[in-house]
Amino acid sequence: MKRRVLLADDDPALRRLIGTTLGTEDFDLLQAVDGEEALRIARQEHPELVLLDVNMPKLDGFEVCRHLKSEPETSGIKVVMLTARAAEVDRARGREAGADDYFIKPFSPVQLLNKVYALLG
Repeated sequence: MKRRVLLADDDPALRRLIGTTLGTEDFDLLQAVDGEEALRIARQEHPELVLLDVNMPKLDGFEVCRHLKSEPETSGIKVVMLTARAAEVDRARGREAGADDYFIKPFSPVQLLNKVYALLG
């Protein structure tokens, strides 16, 4: 069975890169372009993992993460924050929102794949 992953990022180039990376590993990749869409898809499709950009339209990644982690039906979904913000204060915000990990852009596809496998077991 394919592992279901939701990628929420408003950058089409990054969505293509991650889509290609995860697609070669036989993941079922769902995609969202803003925070509201990410929440809707996560609630409907129940992915095992959400790769969540911090800076998105409508709802930012921190808000989406807080919603996911506070709702019983989505609280078990693993969340990785994807961001160019490397400051410790931003990492702390991610942890406070309930993120399982925090991944700094830019990153290599291999690094991302290793992170996904580590979180999904």
